[in-house]
Amino acid sequence: MEFLTPLLQREVIIGLAIVGAIIATGGGVLVKKPETLDPGLARLIMRVGYAVSWGSVVLFILAGFAGA
Repeated sequence: MEFLTPLLQREVIIGLAIVGAIIATGGGVLVKKPETLDPGLARLIMRVGYAVSWGSVVLFILAGFAGA
């Protein structure tokens, strides 16, 4: 579990949550404007943002179990 230690830092977890939220929000805006970008690509961008945000949630839980 030592390889995860750098990822379990508070700054990294918060940064991933913020970046994921920004990406998901941008994807949501693009979904509502289909003339600017392919709707499928916009949904993919939104899902990537959600995945990054959920990754930060998983790291937060792991940090709790690791006592970091």
